[in-house]
Amino acid sequence: MSILPVILSVISVFCAVVPILCFLAVAWWLDRYDREPLWVVGLTFLWGALGATLLSLVGNTTAHLGLAALLGEEQASTLTPVVIAPLVEEPTKAVVLFLLLLSRHFDNTTDGFVYGAAAGLGFGMTENLLYFWQAASMSAWDPMEGLRAWASTVAMRTFYSALLHATASAVLGAGLGFSRFRGWPARVLVVPACVALAMVIHGLWNGLLTLDEQGGLAGPMTRLNLVLFPAEAAMVFLVFQLALWSERRDIRTELQAEAHQGTLPAAHVPILSSYSRRFGQAWAPRGVPQQAYVRAATTLAFRRRQSRMRPQDAFYREEVERLRREVQGLLAGGA
Repeated sequence: MSILPVILSVISVFCAVVPILCFLAVAWWLDRYDREPLWVVGLTFLWGALGATLLSLVGNTTAHLGLAALLGEEQASTLTPVVIAPLVEEPTKAVVLFLLLLSRHFDNTTDGFVYGAAAGLGFGMTENLLYFWQAASMSAWDPMEGLRAWASTVAMRTFYSALLHATASAVLGAGLGFSRFRGWPARVLVVPACVALAMVIHGLWNGLLTLDEQGGLAGPMTRLNLVLFPAEAAMVFLVFQLALWSERRDIRTELQAEAHQGTLPAAHVPILSSYSRRFGQAWAPRGVPQQAYVRAATTLAFRRRQSRMRPQDAFYREEVERLRREVQGLLAGGA
């Protein structure tokens, strides 16, 4: 018996887990003005890795069996990855995002990007591991061909399929974050549109691959995928950068108003609204814990804006007063 499948199966665990955790760390780090609690991001990731994959397995299998009974196995095998998988997997990944809307951690569009990417990366990690193990088992019959198939699977799924899941879920999460404080009209328009867009991104990827597999083509649709998906991901990343720019603008606008009220010095506003300057050396008054001051001032800016967008919610008004006192107390401690 060849030992190669065993070796590849062990290496598959590393290949499935480590790169995805690196991608997750980058997604968390990119949210530079108000990074989400790591434990919340971790739980979101675990939902994608465990809960969403289990629900999707049940949903995809049930739908496939139903289609096979109605249309035949061949048609079911074609429709399941192209139609059923996006319809099942995107909502199951998003379950945790809808639950996070009940928490105070999900504040805006950038939070939605991060939480959505976390759920998608968790899903991609588990799916990758299963595919890596399946490819590793092929080396028992033909070691060299099996090794090539395994290496190709690892590369394709790590840098494309897993990131596809992250991208699609990030789009859905961004829609939830954008509409959270904008009322029901925005939710009715934006959230369904983002759900549909996530499914289209997912279905297009699967559909082009299926055309190659089912149509007897020599890989042109796969090659198109390798160009098309990075372009889609780049567009999503651009929107994420615009959301970050909007955060910076909101921080500056809200803290300028606080400076006019005397909560903090006006000279601190351009520093607090600049990521490159807010963690620079020796700009805060002596004795003021700079990181705590940055966090409190940033959260104050967000809560001010949210209190205006949701005036009926006393929580945000109370948070503004609490954070205002916290900022003033931090500055007084350094006086």
